[in-house]
Amino acid sequence: MADRIAVGRGTSGAVSAGISRIDGRNVVMARAASTERRGALSHADGLRLAAAADLARHLRIPFVLTVASSGADVLDGVAALHGWGLAAAAIARCSGVVPVLTAVIGPVVSGPALLLGLSDLVVMNSDAVAFVSGPQMVAEFTGIQVGLQQLGGVAAHAKSSGLCAVESEDIEGALAELLDYLPAHTDEMPPIVTIEDPVLRSTPELRSVIPERKAATYDVRDVIRSAVDDGEFRELWPRWAGQVVTAFCRIGGMPVGVIANQPRILAGTLDIVASQKGARFVRLCDAFNLPIISLVDTPGFLPGKDLEWRGMIRHGAELAFAYAQATVPRICLILRKAFGGAYIVMDSRGIGNDICLAWPGAEIAVMGASGAVQILHRGIELDERAERESDYEESFLNPWPASERGLVDQVIDPADTRIVLCATLRQLSTKREHLVGRKHDAGPQ
Repeated sequence: MADRIAVGRGTSGAVSAGISRIDGRNVVMARAASTERRGALSHADGLRLAAAADLARHLRIPFVLTVASSGADVLDGVAALHGWGLAAAAIARCSGVVPVLTAVIGPVVSGPALLLGLSDLVVMNSDAVAFVSGPQMVAEFTGIQVGLQQLGGVAAHAKSSGLCAVESEDIEGALAELLDYLPAHTDEMPPIVTIEDPVLRSTPELRSVIPERKAATYDVRDVIRSAVDDGEFRELWPRWAGQVVTAFCRIGGMPVGVIANQPRILAGTLDIVASQKGARFVRLCDAFNLPIISLVDTPGFLPGKDLEWRGMIRHGAELAFAYAQATVPRICLILRKAFGGAYIVMDSRGIGNDICLAWPGAEIAVMGASGAVQILHRGIELDERAERESDYEESFLNPWPASERGLVDQVIDPADTRIVLCATLRQLSTKREHLVGRKHDAGPQ
């Protein structure tokens, strides 16, 4: 990654920037890392970061930041903070216009750490550490002793905070792979490639991927692997909110985003972090014109007093809001369970999907048989309860009532999953929606 044109040449500091190429793609590359004062950012550094971000937006090419910084330069005083603010504002202006990718290659602390939160995707290696308040301040305010890695290491951000989308020691390779799925800017379509994997390839292995026992689990990644080109996909945030899988992949050579419930973790139920993860991914795909495929298998929202007090309603609405706003082609495929509010927010017909598909064993209902019978037939004997549950399952726990109402467009053989997805994506490739002019939304946060 060699600079072709430098930004701000002639000024010294921790930041260097220029127009570079990553795997053949033009990007504006900024590097905030220096041995001098551990990469502390001065006012001039902030100006250079801001200039680099604005250049990426004006040229309409991705902005890539590689960073390791000890924070604002104390010797520069408040001017350093002002420079950081200018950089933050410039990066925010890039949001939704050009992809913003950040690679963390060392400690990033204090104010500059917030720049990571302004990025679309963050890549971290094993040397990465990021936090706003360090271990000493945490100990002084809370009395809790915590180490650097425990507080802000890559494991903490990959599993707990959701900041780290990709963990990799090959920073350049990870950035190149992510850019390979993304367009240069929001008014461009993602790059389509020629593939050898036939679009008419059958997927008979998907007929047996879901266990016969209703309570048994399976790995939804097996479904993704069977359906996508060459079985290859890049999962994002794999260790954060694992009950939802989010991934970039290609289907028929076309980059798409896949969001799927993961039955192996919490039975695929949705909670606060799962809703946040899904909403974040849907917004990213919509911003950069990636069609969204939703693979649904969820029994509902995870119950709990703490979840409700922490804002399950607001955060659950984030996912519904993100889907409802999305204008890219959207395909929903119901694999097994789709119950209640979770069915709604996983891109149901009411939320606005373009095509809704279902496998023959899909169960689409307000709730499962046990809960429904408990509400509808209180006080009945156990033997009668089993009979009522069987009747409920036969009448309601299948895709046909939803299909009769036009809420499911087609019930497909799992062996035809890839074929149908490829054909549907081609049909939807010319989809266009008129965008309503407004300053910005005020959706749930």
